[in-house]
Amino acid sequence: MSIRHNIEYPSLLSDSLSSDFFSSLRKKIFSGQNLTREEALKLSNIDGEDLFELFSEANRLRAYFKKNEIDLCAIINAKSGACPEDCSFCAQSARHKTGIDVYPLVKKEVVIAKAREAKDNRVRRFCIVISGRKPGREDLIKIGEMIEGIRRLGLLPCATLGLLEKDELQYLKDHGLERYHHNLETSERFFPNICSTHTYKDKLRTIEAAKSVGLSVCSGGIFGMGEEWDDRIDMAMTLRELCVDSVPINFLIPIKGTPLNGEDLLPPLEALKIVSLYRFILPDREIRLCGGRAQVLGEFNSMIFLAGADSVLTGNYLTTTGRTYSDDIRLIEAMGLRTKGIK
Repeated sequence: MSIRHNIEYPSLLSDSLSSDFFSSLRKKIFSGQNLTREEALKLSNIDGEDLFELFSEANRLRAYFKKNEIDLCAIINAKSGACPEDCSFCAQSARHKTGIDVYPLVKKEVVIAKAREAKDNRVRRFCIVISGRKPGREDLIKIGEMIEGIRRLGLLPCATLGLLEKDELQYLKDHGLERYHHNLETSERFFPNICSTHTYKDKLRTIEAAKSVGLSVCSGGIFGMGEEWDDRIDMAMTLRELCVDSVPINFLIPIKGTPLNGEDLLPPLEALKIVSLYRFILPDREIRLCGGRAQVLGEFNSMIFLAGADSVLTGNYLTTTGRTYSDDIRLIEAMGLRTKGIK
């Protein structure tokens, strides 16, 4: 004889939240409306077991807007170190003694070989990244030739080249550049804490210049630099106003020799909460997990898509290691998702 117990299970959501809250946000977003700042702040205050309800709802938004397709990108550190800027998180600043390799712009053949390797591993976008405020004319011409080569491989070329002007961006677009990447890094309020050699307005001008010549724009930031949730929300709202296409989410890896070496790694659940928050604020954008995910998330890395991400930077990063192509492809397939192909 079986005995049936009447057990009352507690609601997943705390008294401060209700299932109606998430339902109302979902309906609002599906109808094309934006979250208010107050709603975003309420999401940022979710903690404890309620976090998993947040992740679930963010995953639902991802599936609705992104159709279970994961966009893969890869990069090459095409010029390393000796940067005159003083960004406090960056190992490549000449002002910081970090012991990284320093070298000039690599040859086109090196870039194309790396791009071909990425393509063989289902990568859709390939980005040329250089250190420094911006490239000189000679290097810009060489990069234009690299972009043409990447395009001929059937990949979507992307570039991270600093504070370029409109004519320089137009030159690169004419040579096949599809997307320009330029991070805001954080909120305008917090930015002076991490850089003094250029301004937030300099960054905004670069993004607007890229958009004005018809380039797709990838812009996000680094989390765990001492910023507050208000700063995280402010940056998301600014990115929404700028109508960027892709939002890279990086987590600080404190590097010896940089001013932020003393910061602690973000707790993995806090990092995932950032991912979910950005999916709510920017529901139809690419939410792209980039630097620091292996180190910060560890075993929680398998939850990135369940928390709302739909894109990843795979392979190694600039001066730190990432996850291998095969590791990420296995994860994507294990989650029942598929890599996004080139149209």
